[in-house]
Parts: sequence; C-alpha cells; structure tokens
Amino acid sequence: MITEQQVIEKLKECMDPEIPVDIWNLGLIYDIQIKDSNVADKQDVAIIMTLTVPGCPMVKHIKEDVQSKLSSLNGMNDIAIDITFDPKWNTNMISAEARKKLNI
Repeated sequence: MITEQQVIEKLKECMDPEIPVDIWNLGLIYDIQIKDSNVADKQDVAIIMTLTVPGCPMVKHIKEDVQSKLSSLNGMNDIAIDITFDPKWNTNMISAEARKKLNI
C-alpha cells in the first residue's frame, strides 16, 4: 500500500527548476489522493498542484519529474497531475524549512 508520506517524500525529490527548493516545501502541492486501482495490488495517485506563476515555461518538466519520481513507488499504477491556480500561489505557502534555505 502506498502511503501519503511516501508520496510526499517523492515530491520532496522534485526540485523547482528556477528556485532551489522542492515543490513540496514551496507549497505547490494542494492535494494528494491515493485510491485503489483497477489493477490488483496497485494504487492510483491524483495530485492537484500549482506553479509559482501562470504560464510557467517549466510546467512540462515539472509534471514529468513528478511522474517519474512517483512511478518509482512500488505498487503505483496511474498518476494524474492537475494544475490549478485557485488559489494562486504566494510566498506565504513556503514552508519554514524552505524559508530558512532561501533566507526569507
């Protein structure tokens, strides 16, 4: 069984290409849903996330990185990644850990 904590740890491996912080600690992940798959002993994961700016040219790279990292989890079947800008991302969403790293 895939756990939310396992998904979070993989998301922490996905770095924002323009800011030297992972997408989890930047606060770009809004929701994680883990559901049983129609494939035996597999699970599907749905991620709702945002980007630091609408029209980010790195959206394809970020989504591919998330797909790649999550695919490495044992028991993974399908990964859906939806991008939203509601609510719009802002610097208040950055974790304390990332704030320290960025000297904010």
